[in-house]
Amino acid sequence: MSDLRIDGTIFEDLRKTFGNVSGRMGDARTALKHTDASVVGAPKLVEELHDFADEWGYGMKQLGKHAQGAVKMINTIGKTFDELDHELAEALKSKKSKKSQGKGN
Repeated sequence: MSDLRIDGTIFEDLRKTFGNVSGRMGDARTALKHTDASVVGAPKLVEELHDFADEWGYGMKQLGKHAQGAVKMINTIGKTFDELDHELAEALKSKKSKKSQGKGN
């Protein structure tokens, strides 16, 4: 391999972090959706709480989707980096090989 290195655990840590965000957003949405707003009593307040839950539920769903998208991008970045690192290593080997062949002449 070449001198260009990124610790592979960085990508795995990012995958876990964003994967957890997505899961937690889904869990929070489910909990919010199943909350009994009628316990607050006043019908207008119950309606406001339902509206609040709907809006926050939508926002959490979007955050979860973006977190999943981030995981896909992290996977692509990791794969691309590995490919480029391999290409760079091969280019360096080729260059060293050509130099050593030139010294023998």
